[in-house]
Amino acid sequence: MASPQVGWIGLGSMGIAMSKNLQKYFNETNSPALIYTNRTLSRGDSLKALNAIPAESVGELTKKCDIIFSCVSNDAVLLEVANEIIASGDISGKIYVDCSTVHPDTSELISKNMSKAGAEFVSAPVFGASPMAEAGKLIFVAAGPESAKSKISTYLNSVMGRSIIDMGDQVSKSSLLKIAGNICVVSFVEIMSEAHVFAEKTGLGSEILEKMIGDMFGPVIESYSKRVTQGHYAPPPGGKAGFDVSLAIKDAKHALKCAEEAGTRLEVSEVALAHMEKARQLQPDRPLDSSSMYGAIRHDAGLDFFSDFCKKRDGTL
Repeated sequence: MASPQVGWIGLGSMGIAMSKNLQKYFNETNSPALIYTNRTLSRGDSLKALNAIPAESVGELTKKCDIIFSCVSNDAVLLEVANEIIASGDISGKIYVDCSTVHPDTSELISKNMSKAGAEFVSAPVFGASPMAEAGKLIFVAAGPESAKSKISTYLNSVMGRSIIDMGDQVSKSSLLKIAGNICVVSFVEIMSEAHVFAEKTGLGSEILEKMIGDMFGPVIESYSKRVTQGHYAPPPGGKAGFDVSLAIKDAKHALKCAEEAGTRLEVSEVALAHMEKARQLQPDRPLDSSSMYGAIRHDAGLDFFSDFCKKRDGTL
């Protein structure tokens, strides 16, 4: 049986890393080269260097591919991509897999529209930042038809990721679990940020606090602490955030909307969202990570937005 032709749409920091792993796998297995497209096609130059093939449009890519992956920035872009796929012609029998973080209603709408057009849709958002994507260690949360999930499982579990959490056939469930995970992450970072500002203001110091965090709570929680102490919250001018604050704001708003619709509140997420929005207001022209809430909390406590670590790194201290 011939190998399916796979396509990729969206080459942000996550998409480029994930698609590179796919293309490396296709090189190793003598499979058809990945076809990719992006609004700025030059973003795929490093992918092209691995023998992947650029397409000028979503429609062109769709016509050539059996399985289509996407990883895009927000719901509006995803809906636009899905509509372009459907408008490309006969898509009967094709599989569309989206790895973006979107509202559950968006996933449900796309699934319904794809099904009407004869295609199968899998919602497969991921847990893990760009370094995990580069290492092929993402955790996928997959929901959709079993037939489609079985055909893409190798790409998810051993090429781009290390495990799959199967959420059955209701695509909204995978989006909900991804949102629940984001609630945890944004809360961890908010708490780490508050604790480190507390440590600095009281004279305790961040170094000893971080040692306690690592010893007491382990490497995962310690990693959120290091996003603060090692300056990842505010990359250098011209640098790139691990996870851009604007995307984190979008995700937090999705979580709050889902909570409101369910009749509950996410009070820590409300505080974290306010801090991320304030960070963006305080530094409108600077690249900022989702953990930039730390800078806003520092500012509120009478400290400089930028820590001494950031200033030394940037040569401003």
